[in-house]
Amino acid sequence: MEFAFYICGLIAILATLRVITHTNPVHALLYLVISLLAISGVFFSLGAYFAGALEIIVYAGAIMVLFVFVVMMLNLGGSEIEQERQWLKPQVWIGPALLSAIMLAVIVYAILGVNDPRYRRYVDQRESGGHYAVRALCSGGRTGVDAAAGRPGGGVPRRS
Repeated sequence: MEFAFYICGLIAILATLRVITHTNPVHALLYLVISLLAISGVFFSLGAYFAGALEIIVYAGAIMVLFVFVVMMLNLGGSEIEQERQWLKPQVWIGPALLSAIMLAVIVYAILGVNDPRYRRYVDQRESGGHYAVRALCSGGRTGVDAAAGRPGGGVPRRS
């Protein structure tokens, strides 16, 4: 699952950079959807299945549909029609299609590798559920909640 974590993380970084650098709002939205799905893959690879599912349902589903409707409502006139024709060219879709294909390959690899005995041993050695993901993300140092609450020690205690 480390392979899936690193690939999803790399895709999230690349897609987010394309969101920031793109001047076309529709292309930026496509890359934002890919970025949100990749972040969901990171959550799934850490064992936080509920957080990954919420990422897909809330962000990639509901909020992205809202963004698409706003962009559609901002259609300003004749020059926009020519711009929309430019969006439909095949070379525009190469980047999002490539990142989506890599993400699909990682998902298929993760699904097919679940019954692998090496993975079973890894899962049996680790804690189950989201506690492991929280411990992995917050180990050592103070978390934002601890800092906001004014707790001096902070951090998630490690199990011996």
